[in-house]
Amino acid sequence: METTPPSPAPIQQHLAALRRCTLCPRMHRPVVVGRPVVSRIILVGQAPGDKEPVLGRPFAWTAGKTLFKWLNQATGWTEDEARDRVYFAAVCRCFPGKKPQGGDRVPDEDEIGNCGRWLEREFALLRPRLVLPVGKLAITQFLGERPLTEVVGRSFQVTYRGHQVEVIPLPHPSGASPWHRMEPGKTLLRTALALVAAHPAAKAASDGVGLLGKE
Repeated sequence: METTPPSPAPIQQHLAALRRCTLCPRMHRPVVVGRPVVSRIILVGQAPGDKEPVLGRPFAWTAGKTLFKWLNQATGWTEDEARDRVYFAAVCRCFPGKKPQGGDRVPDEDEIGNCGRWLEREFALLRPRLVLPVGKLAITQFLGERPLTEVVGRSFQVTYRGHQVEVIPLPHPSGASPWHRMEPGKTLLRTALALVAAHPAAKAASDGVGLLGKE
């Protein structure tokens, strides 16, 4: 298995180009990106909310607190350590705006396709061993449309854009969703977090493999 880590410089260049993206006129800029982390783990969210562009980082608000609590349960990492050890991506990187009836607008297929080229490039650069898709929209990109009860708590070997990778889906940590707070979601989430904890990529990240500039 390949062990040589990718170089940090292309990741930094990639993020600089991503920040300049203007492909989707309905999206609200700025583009939200994570840290330029060289990691074998990619976490893929849905899209930023309205707080993330202001605070300048993915999962910066209420859902993020829950997500980082989950990652801490799995790995023992603090939020800052998780942001340094996991590459944070998303199906779309800009805030989609609000729906007229309330709630965040779901990105359309063109927007998902436009932003998908950035995710494809990240797979080529990072060659991840583990993908953590968070929420139904992200899970669908890797496993198709399936009920959460069929995918959370399991791992899947998939080929995404020509790259073989293990996928461990997580539910969305939104406070508006009760799925992860009631059965069978609670038990399936615990099982999923145990799979993350046992994965070699998570163990390697705990040892410092995946930090920017670390060899």
